[in-house]
Amino acid sequence: MAGPVGKFLFKLRRSLFGDPPPRVAVIPFYGVIAAGGRFKQSINLSGFEDRIEQAFSMPGVSAVALLINSPGGSPVQSALITKRIRDLATEKHIPVLAFAEDVAASGGYMLALAADEVYANESSLIGSIGVISAGFGFKEAIAKIGVERRLYTAGESKAMLDSFSDEKEEDVARLKEMQSEIHEHFKKLVRDRRGKRLKGLRGKIFSGEVFTGHEAVKLGLIDDLGDLREVMRDRFGEKVTFQVLGEKKPRLGSLLGLGQRSDQMAGLGGGMADLPYGLLSAVEERLFWNRFGL
Repeated sequence: MAGPVGKFLFKLRRSLFGDPPPRVAVIPFYGVIAAGGRFKQSINLSGFEDRIEQAFSMPGVSAVALLINSPGGSPVQSALITKRIRDLATEKHIPVLAFAEDVAASGGYMLALAADEVYANESSLIGSIGVISAGFGFKEAIAKIGVERRLYTAGESKAMLDSFSDEKEEDVARLKEMQSEIHEHFKKLVRDRRGKRLKGLRGKIFSGEVFTGHEAVKLGLIDDLGDLREVMRDRFGEKVTFQVLGEKKPRLGSLLGLGQRSDQMAGLGGGMADLPYGLLSAVEERLFWNRFGL
């Protein structure tokens, strides 16, 4: 319970029974980072804003822990969440620690940068500090099945990199220019948050390569190896308590896009109209994880 009532009850309990055990608010970030409901397990600011606020408003909280298992996704949503966490940590003077599980890569690693300290398992996959854009070219495919493409635009670049049109060199050049700009933002955030803790060659660190937790410690991308309970008990004692906020870690079936409710698969309008979109979203979500063998 947060807010004035929660703070009053916390103070009352403290006056009657003494200081309670140290308390850690835990926020799990599991899934692909994307705006809206694009994927079944999506991380975005609108979906996590309340639990982030709750974590920092919890009476008697000693620290906020971020549990991260994400292959990345939207750089914008990653940056928005990271900024919100940093703003609250600074305002309320509450330490933040991040714990990477299977993977904290690309936007997932950006989330970890919201923490004052970052920990991982020795086999965790960390880094992938880069920008990627992928798509498909269907021009030859639709020609073979006799489909005629009709596209009308106002603005010469409005249909840039359209999947059903010829790829243009100038469009690819423009895409790479945007990727380079986003990459620079990412690199600056890493330098600002990790500072002198970075130990490896910048070319290697910022190459988009992914590293094991063991390698990441040597490069200064994370602070040490360790898990949530181990690190927090070492810091706050054996009596430290944990309050997990939000949803639990999704099952494998959820990550595969399976086990969805029939109404979700059928779409709001009934029938099977949204089935292709749902399948494509599930495939795209799996591709994020498959990049890291997960």
